[in-house]
Amino acid sequence: MSIGLRRLSNSLVKMAEQINSSAADDTAAGAKRWSFWPSSLRWIPTSTDHIIAAEKRLLSLVRTPYTQEQVNIGSGPPGSKVRWFRSGFFFRNFDALAKHFKVIAIDQLGWGGSSRPDFTCKSTEETENWFIDSFEEWRKAKNISNFILLGHSFGGYVAAKYALKHPEHVQQLILVGPAGFTSQTEHMSERMTQFRATWKGAVLNHLWESNFTPMKVIRGLGPWGPDLVRKYTNARFTAYSNGDDLTEESSRLLSDYVYHTLAAKPSGELCLKYIFSFGAFAKSPLLYRAPDWKVPTAFIYGHEDWMNYQGAQQARKNMKVPCEIIRVPQAGHFVFMENTSAFHSAVLYACRRFISPQKDNDSLPEGLVSV
Repeated sequence: MSIGLRRLSNSLVKMAEQINSSAADDTAAGAKRWSFWPSSLRWIPTSTDHIIAAEKRLLSLVRTPYTQEQVNIGSGPPGSKVRWFRSGFFFRNFDALAKHFKVIAIDQLGWGGSSRPDFTCKSTEETENWFIDSFEEWRKAKNISNFILLGHSFGGYVAAKYALKHPEHVQQLILVGPAGFTSQTEHMSERMTQFRATWKGAVLNHLWESNFTPMKVIRGLGPWGPDLVRKYTNARFTAYSNGDDLTEESSRLLSDYVYHTLAAKPSGELCLKYIFSFGAFAKSPLLYRAPDWKVPTAFIYGHEDWMNYQGAQQARKNMKVPCEIIRVPQAGHFVFMENTSAFHSAVLYACRRFISPQKDNDSLPEGLVSV
């Protein structure tokens, strides 16, 4: 059985793209543009080679044997010239999940260590297809089907949109703190409405619509960027005192990996203004597609997740397939990193019918909450 977990990789199999000769030329040229100067002399001390090296160091923490391969995804979506997939970030989950599944991990096109083609989309529909179609080309190249698809945050939004378009390939959806269920017109809080009416709100909204992303701040800080990311990572992932904190080495390797993926050439991040309005409200909310849902779905949220699980509750009312919503204690938006043991329990519970038919009636593991 395959389990398609966004960014997750068993035997672990990490997906990259087999680049054809012309694309390889483009890649080499791109690498030269980003890597001509030694990192100590560059304003933004990163490059494609830095991302790959940082990923390798981070994944050295994984005990399960894994392999990397490159997968040709053909001509790619609009705006693509160089196309490949890699993976990372779920390093704390690979070992536990690989005991039960063949785990395949990828980053989406334009993110992480994946290929970063020029982003030329100009509409919500075109942008969604940019991600959905590239993933489908990868699936066809690998000739896999009937998999469990897991996506986190924006990856959850893309996973859901993919399953709506290609439900025949997905056995189960697992959406972890997914973005994109609520709409601006129906779900904006009074506080957000008041803030957007202020001059500060107007400025931030203008920056958002101008595609001013947090990644631009990191790049703008140049050689001071790595230190800012290190401080953020140390603070962000030690917020939950459950005995599951990152070790000093893990935190250092994660900070290094996160910095290089954030500071790299802008590509996938440029999609955000076409998918979301300021405040992370979807322009094409998944809530409105609930009646079209064809794949059984499990939602997993950290108890302190800023993504509102009530959007999933509302969507479930209009779904015609099995749907469960699980909340994990002592965790926020990065539940898979903040409370790994409980997250693994939630994933295994969501997949219980695939692990063993006898487990289908198992009760929810202790500590987890079904809503």
